[in-house]
Amino acid sequence: MNEIRATGWADLQEKLFEGAWMPELHLFRSQYAFRGLSQAGYLLETSLYRLCGRETNLERHLLRNFRKYAHRDVVERDSVWHWLAVAQHHGLPTRLLDWTFSPFVAMHFATNDIDKFDVDGAIWAVNYAQSHQHLPTALKEMLCEEGSDVFTVEMLSQVSGTLTEFDTLSEDNFVVFFEPPSLDDRIVNQIALFSVLSDPQAIFDDWLGKHPEVFRKIIVPAELKWEIRDKLDQANVNERVLFPGLDGLSRWMKRRYQPRTPSGRG
Repeated sequence: MNEIRATGWADLQEKLFEGAWMPELHLFRSQYAFRGLSQAGYLLETSLYRLCGRETNLERHLLRNFRKYAHRDVVERDSVWHWLAVAQHHGLPTRLLDWTFSPFVAMHFATNDIDKFDVDGAIWAVNYAQSHQHLPTALKEMLCEEGSDVFTVEMLSQVSGTLTEFDTLSEDNFVVFFEPPSLDDRIVNQIALFSVLSDPQAIFDDWLGKHPEVFRKIIVPAELKWEIRDKLDQANVNERVLFPGLDGLSRWMKRRYQPRTPSGRG
């Protein structure tokens, strides 16, 4: 069963770090990407899908106009993958999904909304190395050549210069995990990476349903959220660190100093 329920703080960490031991390296090196959600029922929908559903013809118009009006020096190179990363980072609807290498960052996003403390949250854990076993040959060869488990924007640009080229690398839908450029401290501090499907009309849940061996969904019970939140704050995993600047500081202080009522909500 891919959906498992954490029973406590220690149990949650055990479940998140499961499979991290790499015997060939004699090191703990997890190959999982994590995504925390404040509600367990939320789907893994991209912002592009939420904007226009299955009618994804808007994608090229959004990206074209973003490139037109954005300053040219906001990307290291004029490639579609750099522009997609920048656009996602600044809130433009794209086919990308945000993930992190850090289980603790994912725990933060599962518990950062006090208004959702009365409902279960979830942390998705997807093995990107196993997911990449389903890649088309050209992308597999690129990973092998670089000796890497995930892509960079430069690596993707060498294989496909446009999204149309990317989408037609295989008749079967596939997923790629790639690290964005270190655009600012937010990406660095969140240890961020993105996923992208070759079908912009697809929902990641559907792809995972066909490949259950690559993921697990860990339910964060509502009754555990306050304990997790307090311990993360003490461990300095909070908005002030993950969103450097005055906006993140203000968000952290607003949540930190919101009174807790007897019912458990702010």
